[in-house]
Amino acid sequence: MIMRIVFAGTPDVAVPTLQELIDSADHEVVGVITRPDTTAGRGRKSVRSEVGVVADEHGIEVITPRRMSEPEVAETLRRWAPDLGVVVAYGGLIPQDVLDMPVHGWVNLHFSILPAWRGAAPVQASIASGDEFTGASVFGLEAGLDTGPVYGTLTERIRSTDTSGDLLTRLSTAGSSLTKAVVDGIAAGELSPVPQDADGVSHAAKITVDDARVRWDLPSHVVDRTIRAHTPAPGAWTTLGGVRLKLGPVTIADTDPLIPDRLEIGRLGVTKKAVFVGTGSGAVKLGTVQAPGKKAMNAADWARGTRLDENGVLA
Repeated sequence: MIMRIVFAGTPDVAVPTLQELIDSADHEVVGVITRPDTTAGRGRKSVRSEVGVVADEHGIEVITPRRMSEPEVAETLRRWAPDLGVVVAYGGLIPQDVLDMPVHGWVNLHFSILPAWRGAAPVQASIASGDEFTGASVFGLEAGLDTGPVYGTLTERIRSTDTSGDLLTRLSTAGSSLTKAVVDGIAAGELSPVPQDADGVSHAAKITVDDARVRWDLPSHVVDRTIRAHTPAPGAWTTLGGVRLKLGPVTIADTDPLIPDRLEIGRLGVTKKAVFVGTGSGAVKLGTVQAPGKKAMNAADWARGTRLDENGVLA
């Protein structure tokens, strides 16, 4: 059975799945729903979402409602007559009447092994929490937040240097194949979803800018995870003398012989080739630092240009 699919998604992590479905000879993407265009740059130009751009390139009809509850959505879905809806990082709630419209409902590619890390930021949460493994799940959408029955999962080891961007890239690629396999199974009538386990539920709330502020009083390994979890977005940050600095991933340096004397919490230790910061236990070596209005640069180069003194403290 060739499935008529409506796809809902917005950022670049949704693109691999959309492309996989477009390239499939077994199914047809009849329409795409994505978030409204944004404005960017000095000229305030209209910018299409990454998913919208791909759909445009393939001549697929796109709608950009502010909310899925707008009448346009239901009207368009009736015209598209989809067999199945597929969601990847759309960024908005889907009301029940819209959930009910495709013949086989909607499936969602979520970047965790459910029921762990339900919510908006599962990858960031798994890195920040020090999980050894994460993965992706394709589940049937229902009214609850990521509570629907699961059609399939995959696992992925979290590397010690992974940022959320690195991990999302791998999961979005692997998840596209998982989603295609689930769509194939539903089309063939050979796949039934399994209810989520009631145990092991955890939640990953939407990330705020304040969540990405580095707390230097925490142990070095927690500082490392916090920064990697919020890279590239929204970007980990700290302040020096009231000036906000964006930080790239750091290296745990508790035993580095180049560290000046034992550093107090937040205090900078500057050498010719490196910049260290004291934490609640040990120290970390800064990677890149980005000052307001500047490009990110190697921490040692930043320190030379800033002419830091020995009393520099990050807060």
